[in-house]
Amino acid sequence: MNSETTDQWDMVLNPNTHWWDLQLRDVWHYRDLLWMFVRRDFVSVYKQTILGPLWFFVQPVLTTLIFTVIFSGLAKLPTNGLPPMLFYLAGITPWNYFSTCLTKTSSTFVANAGIFGKVYFPRLVTPLSIVISNLIQFGIQFLLFFAFLAYYSIKGADLHTDWPMVFLLTPILLGIMAFLGLGAGIIISSLTTKYRDFAFLVGFGVQLAMYATPIIYPVSMVPEKYAFLMNFNPMAPVIECFRAIFLGGAIPWQGLGISAAITATLLFLGIVMFKKVERTFMDTV
Repeated sequence: MNSETTDQWDMVLNPNTHWWDLQLRDVWHYRDLLWMFVRRDFVSVYKQTILGPLWFFVQPVLTTLIFTVIFSGLAKLPTNGLPPMLFYLAGITPWNYFSTCLTKTSSTFVANAGIFGKVYFPRLVTPLSIVISNLIQFGIQFLLFFAFLAYYSIKGADLHTDWPMVFLLTPILLGIMAFLGLGAGIIISSLTTKYRDFAFLVGFGVQLAMYATPIIYPVSMVPEKYAFLMNFNPMAPVIECFRAIFLGGAIPWQGLGISAAITATLLFLGIVMFKKVERTFMDTV
């Protein structure tokens, strides 16, 4: 092939030989494909269902009702003087976003093997589209939470919403949840290409992690000798902070710092592993 023919190419694909060459610029170049995947991921959730997007409201409401009956009504777990429905919904809303991001991104390579094997595009676009599409779902469920917050405020519940911190910290909390779910999810996805056991452990692990996170109980209920373990759960301070800014309480600044550090570490390791595995995963999936 002469040099004149070679100069006509507008893209040249070369092997990625350096682990630090993450090629994140390519993701921006394929942003149109990213938004197309976002639309696909969001629509596919409620396609061919009777209730459609209403399921985004039904699921958290039913879960909150069950938690209220079992943990507040039968088990008599405290809610720090807050209405049980509002207390549990304040934990379920952010947890649903994180857990959905984690479980869906953890199957990126296996679920999209057919597409990955036919056409080139930055593979990182796929898990990013999941995180963004779930952000729409979070927005819908957040409106539901806000409606309950307004209802109980009108009824005179003892709530202390810190609006300046709401506007300041809500985007930060969303960023931590999104990048934590993305980082942990693509690490599991990378491992799943060779070890399918991880695919079975994800759902079970997410359920266990939920009970290790202060969703159905307040942090004050954790015995002091076990309280330090909460520092190793990056979602614990996120849930605690979400409740604090909307319902009242102390903001766990130290916990948020630790959570952000863990999130950044997992995200970096996840992207490095993802870029390494994507070159050879078709041979093992």
